[in-house]
Parts: sequence; C-alpha cells; structure tokens
Amino acid sequence: MLFRLSDVFKSYGSQDVLRGTTLQINPGEHVGLVGRNGAGKTTMFRLVNAEESPDSGGVVRARGLKLGLLAQHVHFEKGSTVHESALAAFGRLQQIEHEMHQLEHRMADAGDDLDKVLTRYSDLQHEYEREGGFEYSAKAEAILQGLGFDRDSWQMETDKLSGGQQNRLGLARLLLSDPDVLLLDEPTNHLDVSAVEWLEEFLQTYAAAFVIVSHDRYFLDRACRRIIELENGQASSYKGNYSHYLEEREQRREIQRRAYDNQQRLIAKTEDFIRKNLAGQKTKQAKSRRTMLQRLERVDAVRGDQASGDFRLQDVERAGTHVLTITDAAIGYGEKILASDISLILRRGECLGVIGPNGSGKTTFLKTILGKIPALAGEIRWGSKVEVGYYAQQLEDLDERNEIIIELRRVAPSIATSGELRSFLAKFLFVGDDVYKHVRDLSGGEKGRLALAKLIYSGVNVLVLDEPTNHLDIPSREALEEALEAYEGTIVTISHDRFFLDRVATQILALDGVGNVEHYNGDYTEYHDWRAGRAADSEPPAVAGGPDAAPEARPSGRVRSRKRVALNDETRRRQKSGRSALADESKRLIDSSKIKIVKRARDPEIIEAEITELEKRITELSSDMTKPEIARDITKLVALNHEYERSEAQLALLLDEWERAEAAATPSRKNAKQR
Repeated sequence: MLFRLSDVFKSYGSQDVLRGTTLQINPGEHVGLVGRNGAGKTTMFRLVNAEESPDSGGVVRARGLKLGLLAQHVHFEKGSTVHESALAAFGRLQQIEHEMHQLEHRMADAGDDLDKVLTRYSDLQHEYEREGGFEYSAKAEAILQGLGFDRDSWQMETDKLSGGQQNRLGLARLLLSDPDVLLLDEPTNHLDVSAVEWLEEFLQTYAAAFVIVSHDRYFLDRACRRIIELENGQASSYKGNYSHYLEEREQRREIQRRAYDNQQRLIAKTEDFIRKNLAGQKTKQAKSRRTMLQRLERVDAVRGDQASGDFRLQDVERAGTHVLTITDAAIGYGEKILASDISLILRRGECLGVIGPNGSGKTTFLKTILGKIPALAGEIRWGSKVEVGYYAQQLEDLDERNEIIIELRRVAPSIATSGELRSFLAKFLFVGDDVYKHVRDLSGGEKGRLALAKLIYSGVNVLVLDEPTNHLDIPSREALEEALEAYEGTIVTISHDRFFLDRVATQILALDGVGNVEHYNGDYTEYHDWRAGRAADSEPPAVAGGPDAAPEARPSGRVRSRKRVALNDETRRRQKSGRSALADESKRLIDSSKIKIVKRARDPEIIEAEITELEKRITELSSDMTKPEIARDITKLVALNHEYERSEAQLALLLDEWERAEAAATPSRKNAKQR
C-alpha cells in the first residue's frame, strides 16, 4: 500500500465534494482518475500531498513515501538553463560527483589519511553506481527530447521559456526524480501529439506507480491499467483501461437497475400484504414483514448522468457534393512557408481532422481556407451553397462586454423571442439567471459552451473548429461527439484529442512543423497504424520485433458512425480482398456442412444442453466480430466467421435432431403413464 483514503469527507462551504470516499493505491499500479469537473480529483491530490486535511475520515501514507506531484505552476532556480534544471532532479548524484572530485584532488597528498580517503571514495563510487550515476545524464537528455526540447534549447534560461514550456520542463524534472508514486494532473495539456505519444510509451513501461487526472481518453487507454471514477463523492474502481471502464460501468449500472427494480417490486408487494393483513388474521405475519422492511438495506436507484450539455445541431441546408477542394496549396505568412503541396477533396458529410505539433501551421491552415489570410500558392475552392461557421480556439468571437443572452442574439434572427433563446441556452447548461451573466465573468469551459451554442444556433452547413474540446470535461466531449456524428453537414477540425478524432474524422491532414504534409483517408488510429507500418517496412529486419515482441497498447471499444466516403486505393484493395476471403470461406463452409445422418437417437435433454451451449458460443462470436480490433484484422475476422458459420450449421443439425428425438420420445412417455 502506498496510500489509502478511508471514508473521507471534504466540503468547501455548502458544497460537499467527497462523501465517504474510500480508495487505495498500491505499488506499481497505473491508475487513471476520472470524473466531472468539480468531482474532487484535484482535492484528492491535495489530501494525499498533505496540502489539505479531510473534514473526517483518514488519509494514510506509507512510511517514507516519496510523492511526485506535478504542480500547476512550476519554479526553477533563477538563471538556470533547461539542461541544468532537468539534471537538478539528480541532486544526490550531483553531490556524490562533487565529493568524489574533491577526494580525487586529496589523494595526491593525503599522506596518512590515504586509506580513509580511498575507503570513502570507494563507498561513494558504489552508491553512485547503485543509484544509476552512469546513466542519469543520458536519461535526462532522452526525456527532454521526448517532451519536445531539442538540443538547441538546452542552454536557454528557464525564465525565457513560455508557460507551456515551463510546464513541460517541470514534467521532465518530475519524471526524472523517480518518486514512489507520480500524481499527474492533466500532464498532456501543453504537449503536442508526438510528445503525448512519447509520454504514453514511457509510462507503459514505468516501474513505479502513478495516478493520472486527464481528459485525454486515448491517453488513459494507452497508459492506464486501472480506472477510479469519482462520482457523487464516492470512488468506484475498475480494472483495465478507459474503454474497458466504459463497458464495465454500463454493465454495473444494468445490474444495479435490475436489483433496484426487483427490490422495488418486493417492497410494493410486501407493503400491500401489510396493508391488507395488519388488522386481520395474519397480523403477526404482517408485523414481521414490516420489521423486515425496516431492516432491509435499500438498493440505490441508478443516478442518470449529470447534464453535460445538449449539443444537438440544427437542421442544415445541403451543400454541393464537393464542399472543399484544395490543389497544391501552400500556407504561411509573408515569405515563410509553413506547409506546401496540400491537395485534398472534402465531400459533403465528411470530417477533416487537422493534426501536427505546436507551430506547424494548423490554425494558419484554417485561417487560409476561411480567406482570413491568402494562400501562398495553389488553389482553395469552396463548393456551392456553402455556409461556414468558425469556432476559434481563443474564443475571440465572444464579446466580453455582453450578457450571455445578448451574445446569442448576435446570431439569432430578429424574430427570435427571449423565451426561445433562454430555452436554447438551457441545453448548454445556462439556466435561470445564468443567462444574464457577462461573458467576461465566465470560466473557460463556460465560454467554450457559449461559443458552441452560437455556432450551432446559426445553422451553418460547414463547421470549422479550432480545438473544440479544449475547455470541455469528458461527459461534455462525449455529448459533442454524438452531436457531430449525427451532423449532416461537413466539418474541418483541429484537435489534439485523438479519441475525438477517432469518432468524427474521416480524413486526416498531418502537418509536421518543417513544411511537410501527409493526407490520409481514415480516422486517427488508422492513420497512426499506417505510419507505424510504413516506418516498420523501412527498418532493417534486425530492428523489427521478434515473434515474442509485446504488441503495442492500443485503445479498444472505439465507436465510429460518420460515413467514410473517400477511401484510398490500398484501403479499397484490402476491403475487396477481405470480402473475397470471407465469401470464399463461407462458400466452403456451406458446401462442407452436409446433413449428417443420425443413426441412433439420443436423449432430448442431452441435445437441448448442447443447443444451449452452442447458442451461447454463437452470441460470443457475433459480439467478437463487431470489435474494431477484430474488424481491422482480416485473418482473425475470417477465422471467427469460419467458426460462426460452422456453429450456425451445427445448430441447425442439433435443432433438427432434437425435434426428431422429442417426437420419438413422446409415445414412450404416454405408454409409461398408461402403465
């Protein structure tokens, strides 16, 4: 046990945050901590770090526990460089190095103290080696590069770094400090996709424990092996990554719903019995049942998910088939080219996801296609009947002076009533007098919801979105994703949220920050796998993993519902090949499943038991074939389809055999009764 919260209560004024929270973190566990904004995640970190005390209950820490907490605001020694600040995590090793250098100078004229000096030097050398002294500098440099600090930036003074760079350097220093447990609050906030992917791989093999608070569900899928959910002041633990947590949570809720419904029927039936018999002949039984009800431990009703916003989009006018056509375009400012040779066609109903490191030109790309800045080369052409709505990352379209309802009226028709506007704002959690708040007084999340409300109310048929999930918690992101999946218009979106891109994107445009561009027809995971496969093909055989190499950790249980219209040639070839393989395999199975002649009748009950088991297996196979990781692996899909077809054919034989066996057994049963 590293630390444990036992029946912890914590309130701030009239707001109860933790209400009897109990959880425990053990050595080596990789935990994701999830819950709505305000659920108590940061409060839990403060309690564990002894920054605050619980109102009641206990917080127990292992003796000598070394906590590594990623602070929201990091501080470095004045005048220190990036490289020096990273190495500061190895303070003890640097002390040993300093003392060893002093002892080396003393050895020449130590005289009678030479044995003592040599003994001390030997002890320090062993400690230096045991603590990783020969590797720590290389480790620090690897982590700095992984988090986006190239060698040219290592001698930059820390006070010249941006806020995001300082947070990344603080994360690097924390990872190097080697604590017993890492407490990471939104560690991916200031990282681009390549740095996040590096951090995922680092944490997958991290030996110590960590607890991560993050809105990045893809990150939680790849990095975590246990999820703890804070909801209504209580903690619930789930084995597996984020996708497994979603599945198991729904299963638990279904079990709880059934238990609650069953108990409510029992209570109603018992109360009816008590009313009818309390004053009658069965008074004693009625009193006994009343006592039983009083002692009964009640099952809680399943609490519905708290409101996350209703982002359902308005009906839109259909645009032409080709919504956006880009041919050999170059983007940038002045003579500086950020990306060139961009060519793509975006059709009605598709979604283009734009990704790339910070400064690679993603927002410049959006501003270029919107006509806010000119393209440096090539052609950008919008189709017919296109109406574009823009969601800016910095939310600059909001007027800080306006009240919320006045801000929405800026995009509303003149005939819209205040009641209509208030009803629409309520879908975005602005209820009652909230609509009269000024924009300047809103939080980042509230401003994000208001900006989305304006965009959706306008009824445009093309959405251009710059990081639309940045200010939203996970439930709100999921609500937005469901709306965008059902949206009949076309979408262009910048996002670092790979889970979001997997749900809505049908094309990926990747900018690498040095002028190169890749365009791929598919979602983010498909693009990532395509790049990984291409990189593997280019590596020499000696570098490739052997037959025992561990598979890459990947998200599971992804949901895709936006139609992919434009498939590249390779994807078409794979799909055609897969369909042919399935068709050939199915034909072979049908030909081979000839009716078997049953020479000796079996007991119907034995056949019935076999039928039950076979039906169960067919259900399992049907479920397995819908899983994304199976659907993408044609070999596994063919094998499962093979077994499914064979099981279906066998089931038909068993049902036929059972009917004949049951018919044969009926006369025997009648004769037995007559005797």
